Amino acid sequence: MARVAFTTFAILKEPYGHPEVQEFDDLTPPTFEEAENSPGFVARAKEEPDQSHLSNFHRDWGDWGKFEVPRFYTGGRTDETDSRACTLSLWADLESVFAFAYGGLHRTTLSRRHEWFLKPEWPTYAAWWVADDTTPTWADACVRLEHLHDHGSSPFSFSFRKPFDADGAPTKVNASAARRASGSGPAS
Repeated sequence: MARVAFTTFAILKEPYGHPEVQEFDDLTPPTFEEAENSPGFVARAKEEPDQSHLSNFHRDWGDWGKFEVPRFYTGGRTDETDSRACTLSLWADLESVFAFAYGGLHRTTLSRRHEWFLKPEWPTYAAWWVADDTTPTWADACVRLEHLHDHGSSPFSFSFRKPFDADGAPTKVNASAARRASGSGPAS
């Protein structure tokens, strides 16, 4: 069996704590909670407890590895200068992560991304398959985003527009199944 590893990456217009991006920061905890309660969600990268006083770059992320960002990030690495927004998660299948990404609170925040983030010149997410006993690392996420940017969708790293199945064959995301699984109602 295999699971879908999924990473997102964006750069805020201003560092965390700035009024221009505060609403995005305020929406992050409920969005994470919604993800964790979504059908097909397996796990997400979380720092070890009692590290909120450290920047993401200095926290212990356990099995998810040392925190890293792709080469596209040129911002700061302290709490006062950090302007990257990124996630790393595991999902049971493509339809589950698709349903979460394009539904609920995440869809709402995604529709407002131009208010908070720089216009990307890189992929804002990447997906890839991992074995059931594998936890992807932040370093893996960087490699997959950079590969998608440099080479386009492939079995190594892909987008929803050109996905691959766990065997490396081109496939399509079943959006109707994703809507049904997420409880978004009947397929149209």
